[in-house]
Amino acid sequence: MTDRRTPFDRECAARGWGQPSVFLRAFEETARTTGETVALTDRQLRRWRKPDPPRPHPRSWRVLHAMFGMCPTALGFPGPVPGATVDAGRGQRREGADVDRRAFVTDSLGATAGLALGSSHAVGSAHVVELRAGLRSLYDLDNAYGGDAVRSLAVRHLRRISRVINTGTYADAIGRQLQLLAGETAEQCAWLYYDADEQDTARRYWGQALTTATMLRDDGLEILVLASLSMQAIHENRPRDGVDLARAAHQRAVPLGSPVLLSLIAAREARALAGMRDHAGARKRLADSMRLSDRDSRGRPTPDWAAFHGPAELDFTQGLLYAEAGHHKAAVPFLRAALTRQDRAYGRNRALYRLTLARGLVQAGEVDEGAAEAAGCLEHLAEVESGRVQRRLTEVRDLLDGVDATIARESTEALTDYIQ
Repeated sequence: MTDRRTPFDRECAARGWGQPSVFLRAFEETARTTGETVALTDRQLRRWRKPDPPRPHPRSWRVLHAMFGMCPTALGFPGPVPGATVDAGRGQRREGADVDRRAFVTDSLGATAGLALGSSHAVGSAHVVELRAGLRSLYDLDNAYGGDAVRSLAVRHLRRISRVINTGTYADAIGRQLQLLAGETAEQCAWLYYDADEQDTARRYWGQALTTATMLRDDGLEILVLASLSMQAIHENRPRDGVDLARAAHQRAVPLGSPVLLSLIAAREARALAGMRDHAGARKRLADSMRLSDRDSRGRPTPDWAAFHGPAELDFTQGLLYAEAGHHKAAVPFLRAALTRQDRAYGRNRALYRLTLARGLVQAGEVDEGAAEAAGCLEHLAEVESGRVQRRLTEVRDLLDGVDATIARESTEALTDYIQ
């Protein structure tokens, strides 16, 4: 029999919220926990249950995101994500604690396995599934809001998994799954600290993840860590290390046969080569990356962590290569295309892309347009807490500060108010 329920109804039923009164209580509790001032009526809920539901108010959107651990577009609601619709005046920013409270509910939804082991402390596959769901929630929250706000949740989740490993009883097969999950969560902690621009802490968690990958002889986790370390090396202006790490990741990835994974690694190597001023080599590896990306339907499935890699990321990389070579006018069309193609679920990346486009426009001499892009980006930053985005914002502000033009001065003032 065909299931005629809407995605929203199915997800409600899966969480025990099928009855309207139960859902309304859960919504109210979530709103209170996350600090959102919003109420939901029975009439509004009935409208949400229809096949073509209206777009929720931004505050309701954030509560739904926290309740379900997924972007409300996955529940059947029309976009955009809350970061694109939240009202925020100049100089107003949500503190990381607000996002932390909002995300805590999602984290708790994925923490049942760690909290409900019972007196026997017997761990089974259901516990692993729920702990992994918690990690997926962290991925979604990071994509939407950035690393600053989510990193404390990831550290707590890692501690929870470690507690299960050290206090539970389980079969060897379950033990391996738990160890792998701990390694993947350590890697996510590293990524979040990298995005928060706390590189020493990121390096420590990547080291922990790499140790786990080596112990388990898990190629997938090892490739993920090596590719991530290559990215960090590029960020820290260590391009030779970036090349070596990317090539080590490539060597291990070839047997897996995933074109998208190989494309991502090739793009990382291209960035590192550009940092070494090997622009011909960088162009070649980016061309390789593009060819591999076009073959994504012919090889093995893409790992979940690499799902972000696609046309938008390749356009962004091409724009960065031109910019780093000093060809700012050539960079602008690619940076613009990257922003247009970027999925709205990636709120942090969209903010980074738009600020990078603003920087490119100013460097290309298009000061008016660059200043407008930079000022327009502020409304999208109300929900984003990312050290990398903050650094790019400061770069753009400093560039505009050196331009003697009215719009540049106005934009500089707006960016300075926001940064402060």
